[in-house]
Amino acid sequence: MAEPGDLGWDEGLYGEGTGVPGSRTALDDERSPQAAPAEGSGGGHRRGGPRRRAKRGKRRILRGVAITVAVVVLGTAGAGYLYYEHLNSNIRKGERSSADSDVRKSAPNAAGQTPLNVLLIGSDSRNTAANLKLGGSRKSVGAKPLADVQMLLHVSADRKNASVVSIPRDTKVDIPKCTDPKTGDEFPATRDLINATLGRGGPGCTLATWQELTGVYIDHWMMVDFAGVVAMADAIGGAEVCVKHGVYDGPKPNVPGGSGLRLEAGTWPIKGEQALQWLRTRHAFESDFGRSKAQHMYMNSVIRNLKDQNAFTDTGRLMDLAETATKSLQVSEEIGTVKKLFDLGMTLKDVPTSRIAMLTMPRIPDPDNPKAHVLPAPGEADRLWQMLREDTPVDGKAPTSKPKPSAAPKDPAADPAEIGIMVRNGTGVNQDPTPRRAAAVAEVLTGQGFTGARTDTTPEAESRTQVLFPSVDLDGDAHAVATALGIPASAVRKSSEVSGVTLIVGADWRTGDTFPKPEPAGGPPKNTETVMGDDKGACMDIYAPYRI
Repeated sequence: MAEPGDLGWDEGLYGEGTGVPGSRTALDDERSPQAAPAEGSGGGHRRGGPRRRAKRGKRRILRGVAITVAVVVLGTAGAGYLYYEHLNSNIRKGERSSADSDVRKSAPNAAGQTPLNVLLIGSDSRNTAANLKLGGSRKSVGAKPLADVQMLLHVSADRKNASVVSIPRDTKVDIPKCTDPKTGDEFPATRDLINATLGRGGPGCTLATWQELTGVYIDHWMMVDFAGVVAMADAIGGAEVCVKHGVYDGPKPNVPGGSGLRLEAGTWPIKGEQALQWLRTRHAFESDFGRSKAQHMYMNSVIRNLKDQNAFTDTGRLMDLAETATKSLQVSEEIGTVKKLFDLGMTLKDVPTSRIAMLTMPRIPDPDNPKAHVLPAPGEADRLWQMLREDTPVDGKAPTSKPKPSAAPKDPAADPAEIGIMVRNGTGVNQDPTPRRAAAVAEVLTGQGFTGARTDTTPEAESRTQVLFPSVDLDGDAHAVATALGIPASAVRKSSEVSGVTLIVGADWRTGDTFPKPEPAGGPPKNTETVMGDDKGACMDIYAPYRI
């Protein structure tokens, strides 16, 4: 079986022996002095005799064969290179992040590997004829797109387990200040639904919002619209889905719209426009959370199909997928070549389906609009984000690799009584701050001998608890504070925004004297559903009004 590099996937296309300048070929060897027969009178033959003419004839034949081979090899390589460049030219790219962020990449594990995080975005844009034909009305043309589907693909550092986490589109979050990389327009920080981020600086603003909410460093984003979903579903070959009842997701009295999905009860292969209908269905699956679950089932089915068909190693399939994917996807610029997208796709090749977990963010109703909007669930959502940051499998099973031991601080800690600490209350994220939280934690520190702990009333709202220090000579002091309170070393970092050791008590630590630890042994976070990649029996319930 041919390797991907044989058909132009590898950027190092022209190697040794290809017949290009600087390489050796049969033609070079034939023309070299060493290859020519020695002249002389040995054997009694005169110059120009029959034997000499025979050798010349053979050399001419060999020369013709060599030239033909060289032309064929060069022509094939050239075609591969041109096709490779054609695929590269298909790719639409954009800025990775549209906002400043202090979220840093996870520390490597004991083997020096780091996790991979990719944000998958589904745009509801109707700003092309193809997208408008697949859904929406003409009045939506020209409107800013919304990020109606948002999923974070997390692949463990050792590439042996993976998870996909969805955030519902109607989740209210803090959106950072973003700048549209195309127009230069600036959008101030605000509090709004997370699907609005796409219109406030593009996919890079959606990525920045996820980073600020979760504290997870996101390496790349990939975005697809309606037409792209249909094209990709056809190229992949579709997937099997299951419904427990017959379903028609059409308009109802006082509930206009619907995806148009119509299926009889049972398991069915879907592709193309029907796959888009499945992924868009919300009313028949009762809510956005039901829709996310159905999307996870579809994605798991696709992954199983690709693995069963050996698509990860079938060059022909990979080329077909590459042609469609490069036309259908928009990606962040640092993965904007075919080779990089290919390498990215290979990250799931060796992850067993039994270690692929898909779930939706734990959530609670938004007190300001409980029927329509949700908030991240305090505690459980925080636990999920921490598990992703620490590369802890969210399926509750044992980790597949060992974490790297924390490095010792560059400067030893002073005596606790000599360490000055400013404590800020940053718990006011998604709800009112916990009263006197900074004072309570300062008292805990004082009780442990850190008598220099003081309360800082500077307004702050942070999703994650952090210990900041301005210079290397305070590194050890900051780690000593973190250790005393059970705060992980990953939350300690150098920052030019503080003048001394500063503890920001975040929304992930609203109560208690010690920082809460994630509970991987307790399984996936509560208040959500997890769909495992090897669950072939997963089947969607249908909301009663939409059963047929």
